[in-house]
Amino acid sequence: MARTEISHYGEFGLIRHLTEKFSTRNASTLKAIGDDAAVLDYSTNKILITTDLLLEGIHFDLVYTPLKHLGYKSAVVNFSDIYAMNGAPKQITVSLGISKRFSVEDLEALYSGIQLACEHYGVDLIGGDTSASLTGLSISITCIGEAKKEDIVYRNGAKENDIICVSGNLGAAYMGLQLLEREKAVFAGNENVQPDFEGKSYILQRQLKPEARKDIIEELHKRGIRPTAMMDISDGLSSELMHICSQSNTGCRVYEDKIPIHYEAASMAEELNMNIVTAALNGGEDYELLFTVSLDDYDKILSMEHVGIVGYITKPELGLYLVGRQGEEIELKAQGWNSLQESKTETPS
Repeated sequence: MARTEISHYGEFGLIRHLTEKFSTRNASTLKAIGDDAAVLDYSTNKILITTDLLLEGIHFDLVYTPLKHLGYKSAVVNFSDIYAMNGAPKQITVSLGISKRFSVEDLEALYSGIQLACEHYGVDLIGGDTSASLTGLSISITCIGEAKKEDIVYRNGAKENDIICVSGNLGAAYMGLQLLEREKAVFAGNENVQPDFEGKSYILQRQLKPEARKDIIEELHKRGIRPTAMMDISDGLSSELMHICSQSNTGCRVYEDKIPIHYEAASMAEELNMNIVTAALNGGEDYELLFTVSLDDYDKILSMEHVGIVGYITKPELGLYLVGRQGEEIELKAQGWNSLQESKTETPS
């Protein structure tokens, strides 16, 4: 395969080359790439802004992460933050730190993933920056979204007796990461060995190509349900519940047997002699939605596909506990990933 050095284009030529196939989809995008700044017009709605910084060797490992998948994931995790506010992502900016080992073709693959995510979720690329890096690849994406003032959902609105809900299933992304790390270790010992991914496609996809739950937000709107509090699950269910309860000044009870688990994740955990519930509580990177709703919406939630009720909100003095299968109570602790304390290939929120 041909390799084109980045210096062939220069900084501005490279940006033009990587972004020329992107088109705009939103009326709020008046001017995208090509000037000193983008121009946006949000005449009535509130603006939501989120930023993620992803560093090679900390948040991703290029030994097993295809650049196209990395581009897609880098964009989607930002979209997920906007959906978690009950909003809609509209624009992103992408800034890269690039070392000399990357070619133009590598960056084309990365941007093709970003473009695919933008097309799938209806988001415009409106700018960014590139710079040389001495430490590998770094990716910084800022996402701009919108929502009506009355629709925005914060973390601090949960009330006693609210129902705790989770979309999709939990722990699969973490088990996909464990599988990739296992096969990486095997490959390092013998480069002639092919990775064994048979029957593991779902957990691999959950790790390498997650999706933001736009469908859940749209369904909540359609049913007239406004969550009282909401977050996306990037650092594990336990950690996110603690955020909601801390900011809402409440306690909670979550039932172990109600936590949604995919069979591939459970099978992988058994194969690695790991506890799948622990993975679901603390693994992170699922990018599912954790939200609370009023008891008045119980019937509406009960009939929703891809949403499960896992517990309820209590008074703050009752604490935060996981209720085990035998009725025992285990105090919830934030054991999810902390990017400032340890190195691990995982994406923060």
